[in-house]
Amino acid sequence: MTARENAESSLLPESSGIPAFPAKPGATPAELGRSLETHFLSKLEYLNAIGIALSQERDINTLLETILVAAKNLTRADGGTLYRLVGDKLQFEIVRTDSLSIAMGGTSGNPVPFYPIPLHDKDGNPNKTMIAAFAALNHKTVNVADAYTEEGFDFSGTRNFDKRTGYRSTSFLTVPMKDHEGEIIGVLQLLNATDPTTKKVTSFTEEDQRLAESLASQAAIALTNRLLIQQLEVLFESLIELINTAIDEKSPYTGGHCKRVPTLTMMLAEAAHAAGGALADFRMSDKDRYELKIAGLLHDCGKITTPVHVVDKATKLQTICDRIEMVDTRFEVLKRDAEIEMLHGKQRALGADDEESALRAEEAFLKKVAQYDADREFLRRMNVGGERMRPEDQARVSQIARYTWRNVRGEQDRFLSKDEETNLNIPAGTLNADERQIINHHIIATIKMLEALPWPRHLTNVPEYAGGHHERMDGKGYPKGLLREQMSVQARVMGIADIFEALTAKDRPYKPGKTLSESLGILGRFKENGHIDPDLFDIFVREKVYLRYAREFLDPEQIDDVDERLIPGYKP
Repeated sequence: MTARENAESSLLPESSGIPAFPAKPGATPAELGRSLETHFLSKLEYLNAIGIALSQERDINTLLETILVAAKNLTRADGGTLYRLVGDKLQFEIVRTDSLSIAMGGTSGNPVPFYPIPLHDKDGNPNKTMIAAFAALNHKTVNVADAYTEEGFDFSGTRNFDKRTGYRSTSFLTVPMKDHEGEIIGVLQLLNATDPTTKKVTSFTEEDQRLAESLASQAAIALTNRLLIQQLEVLFESLIELINTAIDEKSPYTGGHCKRVPTLTMMLAEAAHAAGGALADFRMSDKDRYELKIAGLLHDCGKITTPVHVVDKATKLQTICDRIEMVDTRFEVLKRDAEIEMLHGKQRALGADDEESALRAEEAFLKKVAQYDADREFLRRMNVGGERMRPEDQARVSQIARYTWRNVRGEQDRFLSKDEETNLNIPAGTLNADERQIINHHIIATIKMLEALPWPRHLTNVPEYAGGHHERMDGKGYPKGLLREQMSVQARVMGIADIFEALTAKDRPYKPGKTLSESLGILGRFKENGHIDPDLFDIFVREKVYLRYAREFLDPEQIDDVDERLIPGYKP
């Protein structure tokens, strides 16, 4: 019976003899039995150890490589290939041949140059001539004693390989890998079983086949679990990206922030991880890094609840539209009324033959128009917002607010409403106290949203990391007023990243992006007044985290020369 006929049979072949195992020459039957038992138990222990290792491995490439190497060790194979089913093709993932020192795929760093093996031809007919495709299509193990005498399979590619290398591909053991639903996810193929004593190539025994099938079953479960976890992680991160995209679509001024802060957070966290000194105890595993990455991506998810007109408030009078245009219209009304008053005055003066009074009326009108134009330009400047508004400017706004005009109802009214006066007198920036509270609420919304999620054990700190980036070291931050010692290093890292990104961001509606020296100067003062973590700030500057970030995200004109000796609070 050929290997193909054997694979197509529904019955496993009977054992053809005792498998090779180490034993002393001339051993007695009792010694032979004990050696066989030891040999059998050692393989079971190895199989169990591999099962444990496979269940713990997170990296897909390492997992695939572990599967193939373990199968080779169990069956004494000189070489092997592990295929993964991608679509309708078996894709080469790992290739090993010890005697030829061939190592491709996996952790080797060498790509596999072979084309995938199709399971069907272009007409949809099953590929029954390629041994790996046959095993996958029929869900059957194929055990070939000698590829050069075996009928029913196409080994032309194997023979061409042998001609080029001088190799002799003889025995093949090809095992389909099935997931928990019985679906084929890959194929494990072993080549040239080797006798441990004579080192000669032999056929794969029934024990080899059963061990390989057992390993393939364990490996398929481990691989499926890892792929499922990976898919869930990709799905989860995609959902996070969906939230950030929604924020981005809602406001182009915050979407970039949601993407840049996680990057800067990881840069500073890695620098802190490598640092000694005060942060020598801070170390991150791969799980810690992933947890911080997720926290960074979600740190502003609460902004999805923030009204657009507050997030996008580029000027002090902006709501759905910029109300400065309405103020401009009122100035035109004042100028029109002044002109009407001037014309009436001239008419009366000329009627009384008083040219001097007519001239004074015209001069008063021109002076008033000039004042109105100056006041309008002044309010336009104040509407833009800035770092700090002078008290005398605030007083002038209030003075203009008390002008009177005839509104649409024909009634005398304040030139500026109380709300308009309050907004134009915002000391810094464009947000009034109520709007600032609305903006600040995003962190409360973020914490509520994140704490409501059933986080797995390795992500339980995400709400704390993400929810702490507006706290201060001196307890004057929000929303909880935490002190430095009450916060994790990760949350303190994110606080610096959030501030530095905001300072340098060039997509804000109310300000241009600051230069490196300006931003570091502000951060340095924040260190001095207890706003940010002093040790992390020193690492941020000393390890030039700011420069690596700048080269990736800032415009060239923002990357000016930084004299670190001049940064407040920093000592090189």
